[in-house]
Amino acid sequence: MSGGAVEATALETIAADWRDAFTGPAGGFAHCCTPDVQYEDPLAVEPLRGLDALEQHARSLRHALPDLRLESSAVAVGGGGAFACVPWRAAGHHRGQVGGLPPTGRFVIVHGLHYLELSDGLVRRARGFFDLYDAAIQLGMLPTRGSLGETALMMLRGYGLRPRG
Repeated sequence: MSGGAVEATALETIAADWRDAFTGPAGGFAHCCTPDVQYEDPLAVEPLRGLDALEQHARSLRHALPDLRLESSAVAVGGGGAFACVPWRAAGHHRGQVGGLPPTGRFVIVHGLHYLELSDGLVRRARGFFDLYDAAIQLGMLPTRGSLGETALMMLRGYGLRPRG
């Protein structure tokens, strides 16, 4: 299957296995990833390499959001080759530290996606994208969009004033 098209049914299975590996028991990534998997997302300080590093990352997310639910938000899309896009919605209560952020106890909902590079039906590389700013707003760590606090923050960062309205 390396370099070839992935059938829609197989792609949905890969996407489901990928999502389940983040929320299920340890060892789930070995079922859907190559041993040398590479991974990046906004919470990973450096790119992660290998199953152990990815499992540790997922474990820290499960610790921070013990009731984490990760579900499909749309159909996974394949590019006709060895690449796929897996959209998802994550939800849970922030009850443990993650990325240096102390627990807030707040409920957070984050929409995102993972771009996957597949090799023989397994994830070889993955890159996750989601709005970390929006998550920080939901957790009460940053001001809401359009607020005076956001305007002040933007000015401090050198972005100037944004018109309201």
